[in-house]
Amino acid sequence: MSSPTPLKFLMPGWFSLVMGLCGLSLAWHRAAPLLGDMAEGLALVAGLLALGVFLVLLGASLLRWQRHPAALAEDLKHPVRHAFVAAFPVSLLLLATVGVALGGASGAPSVLWRALWWAGSLLQLWATLWVLGRWLVPAVGATPGNTGLWPSVTPVLLIPVVGNVLAPLAGVPLGHGGWAAAQFGIGAFFWPLVLALVLARRITHSPLPDRLLPAWMITVAPPAVIGLVLSQLVERGEAPLWAVQALWGVALFFLLWVLPVLKRAVAQPFGIPFWGLSFPLAAFTTLTLRLLGLQEPAGGLLQTGAVLLLAATSMVVLWLGFATVRGLRDGSLLAPEPVASITPVAA
Repeated sequence: MSSPTPLKFLMPGWFSLVMGLCGLSLAWHRAAPLLGDMAEGLALVAGLLALGVFLVLLGASLLRWQRHPAALAEDLKHPVRHAFVAAFPVSLLLLATVGVALGGASGAPSVLWRALWWAGSLLQLWATLWVLGRWLVPAVGATPGNTGLWPSVTPVLLIPVVGNVLAPLAGVPLGHGGWAAAQFGIGAFFWPLVLALVLARRITHSPLPDRLLPAWMITVAPPAVIGLVLSQLVERGEAPLWAVQALWGVALFFLLWVLPVLKRAVAQPFGIPFWGLSFPLAAFTTLTLRLLGLQEPAGGLLQTGAVLLLAATSMVVLWLGFATVRGLRDGSLLAPEPVASITPVAA
């Protein structure tokens, strides 16, 4: 049933659409040496679509801020939704990365890429400080035996981490390697720390609500993106190939690890958290294609796997897109969030 005020429910997590589309664009761009001009054309289409979706969401979010400030304040206080704030600066960084990949790091367009990158970089640093800063302030309802913070410890907390490690992908080509490396260090430090906390919450406290099960896929993104950053260094002779291969192996493990959970996840009613499947899968696909280009000789099983991953990523993003359009049409998305239920089974 449609809500009379759908704009009220446009949470920051909607920017995960931009993340997924940018990831798909980067994957097809990386496939161009293998598949030719068609891949570059599809990368451009996905990149332009990502930019269009971003502009629509930006305008709608500003309108929501003006008309429904209480709804935004509620998002910022929510134990899970608050971390999605980082999806906005991550989208800026990814748009800059797509721009550099497709349009180059020099010339007139590079001014736009630099503006997007700096805006995304500084806002991402703020988002990380703000999200993790909640750990240092007293939580509502906290007691000596309960910090009150465990409900907020979910894989969604990895979004600020992924945002920081993304910085060098466009920052290095644009000539901002020093600052990009510093920001990368923040993400690389907090990745294992946040992951350990998420696993501790799962093992000692409670499973994630069913609506958040797709968020387990986010665990694939940090090693995949870090591997992409290291591949830049391999091309410049500043890092060994085995480092990229090692990160690819870690990302592959996380992908295989969460697959059983995804079977339960897709059985839930469709919601925006499902877009958490898109960018991590696209990042792993891009890393696989990148590794294929770095290894000699190219081809073989890795090439077959890369092509299959690209096809799977494209199908997943298409399915998410159609499901989102259908949800907007029938009013099931921009509506009050159902009460989360926790099912006491392995997740």
